[in-house]
Amino acid sequence: MLRFMPVGDSMTIGSAGEHTWRYRMWQHLCETYGGPFRIVGPRTALYDKSADAATSHAYAEPDFPQGHLAGWGEGWLHMAPLVGEAVRSGRADVLLVSLGLIDLGFYTDAEQTAANVRAFIAAAREANPRVRMVVLPVIPNVRAEADAPFAAQVARFNELLAKELADLDEPRSPLLPASLPAAYDTRRDTYDGTHPSASGEHKIAAAFAEAMWQGWGLGGPYTG
Repeated sequence: MLRFMPVGDSMTIGSAGEHTWRYRMWQHLCETYGGPFRIVGPRTALYDKSADAATSHAYAEPDFPQGHLAGWGEGWLHMAPLVGEAVRSGRADVLLVSLGLIDLGFYTDAEQTAANVRAFIAAAREANPRVRMVVLPVIPNVRAEADAPFAAQVARFNELLAKELADLDEPRSPLLPASLPAAYDTRRDTYDGTHPSASGEHKIAAAFAEAMWQGWGLGGPYTG
């Protein structure tokens, strides 16, 4: 049985009333993955904007496995110290990782963020030497559209991320870079320039799904 763990920031945890791309991915795996699987992770909540805390379970569709390692305002910097125990306790086999925007926006530059990517990968592998990871680059967002220096940092980090994944890839613990979601439009695919709308949720899930299908033959083409 494969155990998948979504890892991410506010775009992954989602907020009250949303489906989340995690739900879209679960639907996709139910439709295309030929064997038993589980969605795991130490957290299950959504972010509640009124409480400014991850205390909600008001999913638009709550009847799905809600496990994840994601947090509003958390990035590579925050997840690197947590991922080892999360992988160990959840016996995770495949990490679906979408991080980086919050790091570059508030905490670290591109090079420092890349160092935290290395720490994250090392900690996950210490917990499970055969863990697989699918990693999404920082996706389009409204700040990068309006702030040229920030956009340059995003582009630089995405270059460094691709290099780290290539350099650290190994047969027993493969690192699979996902492509940017196809035709991602911040006006249509987000509700505020950053966080995914329903169409954005589908496009993020599709980016992970297509990477696994094309790279590992796992699942199938995304049809959601």
